[in-house]
Amino acid sequence: VVAVDRSTDALAMAHDLGAHTVPAGAEASRAIRELTKGKGADVVIDLVGAAETLALGQRVTRSMGHLTLVGIAGGTVPFGFATQSYEVSMTNTYWGSITELMEVIALAEAGRIRAHVEKFTLATANDAYDKMRRGELRGRAVIVPE
Repeated sequence: VVAVDRSTDALAMAHDLGAHTVPAGAEASRAIRELTKGKGADVVIDLVGAAETLALGQRVTRSMGHLTLVGIAGGTVPFGFATQSYEVSMTNTYWGSITELMEVIALAEAGRIRAHVEKFTLATANDAYDKMRRGELRGRAVIVPE
């Protein structure tokens, strides 16, 4: 697993969880290629969805790999015969199936995955957005009604 982020705190958390980490930027593609011994990534999951993150994903996904867009930042990339490695599948997703949700819940209940969540009330929901903009949010923001 390779995690890419601008935030040193996010990279530290990913490292603590066992991922290789790569700072976002001009050298990210080269660093990922080095970590994968030149092959590229089998699967890229873009949790941001900006043009630059999608472009990075497109550059580093290996031939016959998969690039999945989850983030909704509104970015796009050109798609054509030579814009990515051969036979790369590109897809987007907003939600998995009920079966997949049950599998994720079972993994969480078994302690095999943990969600890193920062809770906010409805009254402080704007604080969540402010922290995201500043790159200070660790994990995911969850708004909880009071």
